Amino acid sequence: MKRTTILTIYCSIFFLFFASTAFGQVQTRFRVIRASNVGTGVDPSLGDIHGQLGSLFSFTSYRLLKDEILHLSPNRPASISAWEGRIIIETTLERMRRRDVADLRIRVARERINILNTNVRLSPGRTVLIGGPKIREGVIIYAISSNF
Repeated sequence: MKRTTILTIYCSIFFLFFASTAFGQVQTRFRVIRASNVGTGVDPSLGDIHGQLGSLFSFTSYRLLKDEILHLSPNRPASISAWEGRIIIETTLERMRRRDVADLRIRVARERINILNTNVRLSPGRTVLIGGPKIREGVIIYAISSNF
């Protein structure tokens, strides 16, 4: 009886530890960045991707507008709002290819009109940058990374 209880506890811990990968859940960090040529400087919280930003985009100023963690499950969209609530970003986990690749669908709408609809392939620990819509003197950039 004691052995069965211990075995059940170990199996339960094992199941809980690997459940997120087994069910295809992905923890995704979604950052919304305002890039412009008005002023200079990089928000200190963007230090980990400053090199990528500079190599892909030619702006003098990068400021973090929003930093959200989304827990994505297959085919269940998660939404966040950005830039004064006028831009809605919907992210959907379409599938897990392997344990190290997740396919996401990103849809961005400004005032209910779709302005971006794309697919992203994420690997753990990597960041994907997507140039978004123009706003006033600059643009929005999305930085997407994940852990799974």
